[in-house]
Amino acid sequence: MNARLFLALWPDPAVREQLAQARDRWTWPSAASPVRTERLHLTLHFIGDVAQERVATVADELALTSPRFDVHLGHHHLWPHGIAVLEPLHVPPALCALQDKLGSQLRALALPVDARSYRPHVTLARRAGNAHPAQGDAAIVWSVDRYALVQSQSGHYQVVREYAF
Repeated sequence: MNARLFLALWPDPAVREQLAQARDRWTWPSAASPVRTERLHLTLHFIGDVAQERVATVADELALTSPRFDVHLGHHHLWPHGIAVLEPLHVPPALCALQDKLGSQLRALALPVDARSYRPHVTLARRAGNAHPAQGDAAIVWSVDRYALVQSQSGHYQVVREYAF
């Protein structure tokens, strides 16, 4: 049996509520599928399927250090294929460094790493073509002091392990 895994910045309840409020201020077409509040996050790496018996070892090997940093989320965009996202106003170097270090560790574990350039964002909805973001939202300041290894199973996300800095 396999576990479908990804690494993410996993918001605390206060940030999660701000993300949900930002999502809810968009005007969604009827076909849109807004991301449920409990699933809002910022992906660092999508890993994919990992043998269940390997998950604990992978979790142990992904414990890395990083300085704390802030992410200021405030750019609302509608990406191609109807993906509505919230992007940082600027990408903190510490976020890129953490994402790079985790990518190196994934490669060392013979796990896949996306070859595309990293575009940090929080997905707010799918199938959201013709959606309209709210105007004039204040930036959400997310003080990052941890990341998480998360398992996706039957439409639910479960944090396997959190790593505090």
